[in-house]
Amino acid sequence: MGFLSRKNKSKPAPTTVEDEHPIVEELRQMEDAVPEKPQAEASWDEMPQPAGPVADEGPSSSQAAGDDPLSTPPAGEAPVSETPARVATAPSIVVEGERDEAPVEDAGPERFLPRDLIAPSRHEAVVEEPVAELPTKHADVIAFANQKGGVAKTTTTLNLAVAFAEAGHRVLCIDLDPQGNLTMSQGIDPDKVEKSLYDVLVNDMPISEIIQQREIDIAVASIDLAGAEIAMSTKIGRERSLEKALKEVIGNYDFVCIDTPPSLGLLTINALTAANKVIVPVQCEYLSMRGLVQLQNTLKMIQENLNPEVRIEGILPTMLDSRTVHAKEAVEILEENFGDLVFRSRIRKAIKFAEAPVKGASVLKYDPQSNAAGYYRDLAEEVLAHESA
Repeated sequence: MGFLSRKNKSKPAPTTVEDEHPIVEELRQMEDAVPEKPQAEASWDEMPQPAGPVADEGPSSSQAAGDDPLSTPPAGEAPVSETPARVATAPSIVVEGERDEAPVEDAGPERFLPRDLIAPSRHEAVVEEPVAELPTKHADVIAFANQKGGVAKTTTTLNLAVAFAEAGHRVLCIDLDPQGNLTMSQGIDPDKVEKSLYDVLVNDMPISEIIQQREIDIAVASIDLAGAEIAMSTKIGRERSLEKALKEVIGNYDFVCIDTPPSLGLLTINALTAANKVIVPVQCEYLSMRGLVQLQNTLKMIQENLNPEVRIEGILPTMLDSRTVHAKEAVEILEENFGDLVFRSRIRKAIKFAEAPVKGASVLKYDPQSNAAGYYRDLAEEVLAHESA
């Protein structure tokens, strides 16, 4: 009986290969309902599967229906569909590398990462075209230097500056000599000025506050400049004090002419550091020419340490008395040793150079038609010709 009872027990009906499993139809309906995903998202096969048994989606309907024995439910039981689990987990799956961004179905604006808040916007990047800067013309700063005194440095500084102004150029003169002779030559008493270059170099006063207008603009000096070197001895960057002060007004002029004291001290070093050219007035005498060698040594040190752009524009023979053999020999020595650096112009002795400062004027204003005025007009033409060459 036991054998017969086992033989008569009902068996599950065999599943034919042609019949599709109900899950296949449901999967198709899901695919039709779900919109096509962007290419950046991973496919179902690349997504991590949820824990627990999930029906394996095969390549064909025949494999899902007949090849896998586990896919056929036993008789009397309803078929189990895994569709709800897959639909529920799909929105929470995020492609690797996009975890900080909004979900795919969210059409709102994207969240910014912290790096986006401190960097240019990746959505509205604006490329600014470089603006071509127009070249700015700076003034030629000319220092008149010679450690030998009495060689017509002040006379040359003033009269050459006025000759530049006659030619239509904007000129500033700077009186860096504590004697204040350049200031006095323009009718200004250096003992009565309230502010001078001392305040500019020592106390960092703007240089525009000490500029006075006469035949040309002049930055005045006073006797206080005699103590400027001691007062600046502990100042950092003391050699560049004048250079820094000139930056305020350098764009307002074509030429800046600096009269220096008869020494190679800190004031002269300030002038050579601020200048790009040096004119050396040399009296046509032996002792005056000896100062040239020492000036060259100082200028070389300035070029190596402070101002590599400065150079000698020319050597100017002054106070020439062509009647003496010694003066002629002095000019010949200059030309033999310095060649083209010696100006062709010659500043000869004339009483007008002594008379003009008494009137508080340059010789070009005091006696415009004199030979003395002509000497500096010729020199101005020669210097301007070097500029255009």
